[in-house]
Amino acid sequence: MKHNIRYAAGSDVGRRREQNEDSGYASGRLLVVADGMGGHAAGELASSAVIAVMRELDATLPETGSDLEAALEGAVHEAGRRLVELADIDPARRGMGTTVTAMLWDGYRFALAHLGDSRGYLLRDGALYQMTKDHTLVQSMVDEGRITEDQAAVHPRRSMVLRVLGSEGRAEPDMALREAEPDDRYLLCSDGLTTVLGPEVLHEVLTTVAEPAAAVQRLIDLANEGGSPDNVTVIVADVVAPGAGDANVYRVGAGS
Repeated sequence: MKHNIRYAAGSDVGRRREQNEDSGYASGRLLVVADGMGGHAAGELASSAVIAVMRELDATLPETGSDLEAALEGAVHEAGRRLVELADIDPARRGMGTTVTAMLWDGYRFALAHLGDSRGYLLRDGALYQMTKDHTLVQSMVDEGRITEDQAAVHPRRSMVLRVLGSEGRAEPDMALREAEPDDRYLLCSDGLTTVLGPEVLHEVLTTVAEPAAAVQRLIDLANEGGSPDNVTVIVADVVAPGAGDANVYRVGAGS
């Protein structure tokens, strides 16, 4: 049976930043979080440009019969080409980039694309699963057994991202296709949330706050109460029965 999603999105500058370089987008088919970087407003431009390219999937992708993974991966590569073009126009933008964590929905499945250290989570049957792996130096060190997860959380180079969508050339996203189940809840977020809130807090909020908009706001508030050192962008989406979904479009963060 085909299902809908009910969803909400929000973004906040955080406690230590002067501007918001995150961008987020949520519709009945597409969820995207992008955390820009590069300085001189280039991060804001990078994340906004990626959202502008990827949201075209809403307008151009047929509702049925589409190859979700191919469509989403193609949009990510097109967004990357756009960043290269912007850097060619203005050399001061060279080096800018952005994370991308995106989910494309057809009523049965989600295609998932991921680059960087923004994250995607799934809450199913009361258990919280991290769907994405951080493309960071400390995660590579954890994978190699050189440090533990606890050591990674306080490592001085924990913010060093090894793979993003940027102006320096093509980057390959991690891709996956996930079957959805009724009552699944999905969380997409920038690292401004997860550097402050651990999985136990995420789980508590996602299991106790029923409405997506309230859950989004609660997570942002908790991150800020914890002194969030970065911008915070959050999307929460629930798989619901046909006819119970949303028709809203959220565009949050930079350029919204």
